[in-house]
Amino acid sequence: MALTLEQLRGDVADVLGEDPEDIPVDENLVDYGLDSVRLMALVGRWREAHGIEISFADLAEKPALEEWAALLAAAPR
Repeated sequence: MALTLEQLRGDVADVLGEDPEDIPVDENLVDYGLDSVRLMALVGRWREAHGIEISFADLAEKPALEEWAALLAAAPR
């Protein structure tokens, strides 16, 4: 089962210590405090919980939720 945009938003908000509604879906998440350590934590979380095989580099290249939703939907499991 693919992660929904809202699930992604919730996970990102969790690692950033923010409210999900404060995390935009179309803006660069680095501007909201996402760093490499937090991104690695998200990759690990999604691999463990959902069996999604996605690389850190793929997500770092396009750090916006709407981009990630498309990448994660297409990622192998």
